[in-house]
Amino acid sequence: MNKFAERLGELRNEKNLSQNELAKQINISVACINRWENGLRIPNIESIVILCNFFGCSADYLIGLED
Repeated sequence: MNKFAERLGELRNEKNLSQNELAKQINISVACINRWENGLRIPNIESIVILCNFFGCSADYLIGLED
């Protein structure tokens, strides 16, 4: 699994959100969330910014460049 997929799942679980709940809150399809968490796709920069703002983390953390 890639670091982004791992971190996204961890951050989502820390907020006790299902993939469906996260998708609704950030207005991104649940299919996208699922593909990202399963390492099947990577998000575009706009989606990374949305995720970082939602989770309050840096892009470097989310994509695995820093701990």
